[in-house]
Amino acid sequence: MKKFYSPRLKLLILLLILALTQSLPVCQAQNAIWKTYIDAGNEEQNKGHYDQAEKLYLLAVEEAQKFGQQDPRLAISLNNLGELYDKQGKYTQAEPLYKRALAIDEKAVGSDNPSVAADLNNLGSLYYEQGKYTQAEPLFKRALAIHEKALGSDHPSVATSLNNLGLLYLKQGKYTQAEPLYKRALAIHEKALGSDHPSVAADLNSLGSLYYEQGKYTQAEPLLKRALAIDEKALGLDHPLIASGLNNLGMLYYEQGKYTQAEPLFKRALAIDEKALGSDHPSVATSLNNLGELYDKQGKYVQAEPLFKRALAIHEKALGSDHPDVATGLNNYAQVLRKLNKTSEADSLEARANNILNKPR
Repeated sequence: MKKFYSPRLKLLILLLILALTQSLPVCQAQNAIWKTYIDAGNEEQNKGHYDQAEKLYLLAVEEAQKFGQQDPRLAISLNNLGELYDKQGKYTQAEPLYKRALAIDEKAVGSDNPSVAADLNNLGSLYYEQGKYTQAEPLFKRALAIHEKALGSDHPSVATSLNNLGLLYLKQGKYTQAEPLYKRALAIHEKALGSDHPSVAADLNSLGSLYYEQGKYTQAEPLLKRALAIDEKALGLDHPLIASGLNNLGMLYYEQGKYTQAEPLFKRALAIDEKALGSDHPSVATSLNNLGELYDKQGKYVQAEPLFKRALAIHEKALGSDHPDVATGLNNYAQVLRKLNKTSEADSLEARANNILNKPR
């Protein structure tokens, strides 16, 4: 397939390659070119420019293969590309990249190296996102053990592993197991990175979400507000992480019946996700579901129905027909259809949802 690049990106790549290859020996020039692709790809991904990031990461993979099929630089390239696909909900494309990167690193640097822990966290997160919790847990636990042994108990990478394991327990309703993990991760990041770092915001969102799930709204609200303020300052107003923070705070208000406070947050989150991630991303479905639930609660069923329908279609396409989020979407859609007296359609959707939820994970 032919690759297309924007004129600006193509010119930048050509200029960088020219500068690097003229001033360095061949082996050093190849490494410098590879690193340029990785750094530029990371920059584009951080800006939410996923199409440009993908092109750069593919170039990095191509360049890294020149170093050998077991070179750690190839593992880095594969992981970066896998993470990009993971963010876009392209799980079947991400999984083989993560597995290949893990195999390379285990052979190249040893099974107890932090690079292996990072690979395990990536693969575990992928399984978590697909609802494969029994596959995710041992990966997260192994990653945590590697990080603690190799880096010490107060390293930010330990906090990452703690958060991953905490999120898994939160999703399974194991709140007493999740809370100490989240609190420890927050303390590590504040000490290591400062109180205004996006990683601290992620920890605050995690802990706030834990309290929200337990109905501890007064404990959750200041954490979620602080997290949103940190992200807006650090990342700008249109970054996908802002949408996540808006949805979290919006759901908190929704659960308390503060609908006029929740609606603008959900609408803003939806606009950010559509612009940054595209109209078919699972995060867009989350924002659609949240707004649909709000309208449903207010009796605005005609407004809610198309939102639930679109969210369901997105999740089925991105996650497959048996994902727990698809079951949630089916139940949401069925609920509003029943209120619109479309009983037979609602019954069919609810039966599908029950079949998904009753499958072992």
